[in-house]
Amino acid sequence: MVLTAEDRRLLQASVAKLGCRLEDIGADALNRLFIVFPQSKTYFSHFNLSPGSKDIIHQGEKVGKALDSALKHLDDIRGTLSQLSDLHAYNLRVDPVNFKLLIKCFHVSLATHLRTEYSASACLAWDKLLEHVSDMLCEKYR
Repeated sequence: MVLTAEDRRLLQASVAKLGCRLEDIGADALNRLFIVFPQSKTYFSHFNLSPGSKDIIHQGEKVGKALDSALKHLDDIRGTLSQLSDLHAYNLRVDPVNFKLLIKCFHVSLATHLRTEYSASACLAWDKLLEHVSDMLCEKYR
C-alpha cells in the first residue's frame, strides 16, 4: 500500500472534521454491517445485535481504536495490528470476506458523517487505508 503525503493529509483532515470519535464511526459501521449483510452476525451470536446496543457500541469502540492506531502508525500498520490479526485468524476465525464487507459499511458511515467533506480524493485515501488494514488482518489466514 502506498499512501501518498496527500492521502495522509486527507485522512487526518477527515478525522479532524468528523465531529465524533472513530469509535462512533465503528459502531455505526457495525450496525450497517449487521443490517445489510446479516450473514456477518454468525460471529456475534452471543451479542445483542439490536442497533445501538451496548454490545455493538463496545465492539465499535474496538474497531475505532484499531483504526485510530493504524492512523497513528501508518508506517507500521502490520506491527500495530499484529495481535489483532492473530486474534482474528487463530481464535475468532472470522471469514476474511467480512472485513471487505465492513469496509463498504465504513465508507457509508464516513460519507454520512462527513457529507460534502467526503470528496472523491478523501474516499480514495480512506479506501487505501481500509484495504491495507483488511489485508493486514487477513494475512495470517494464508
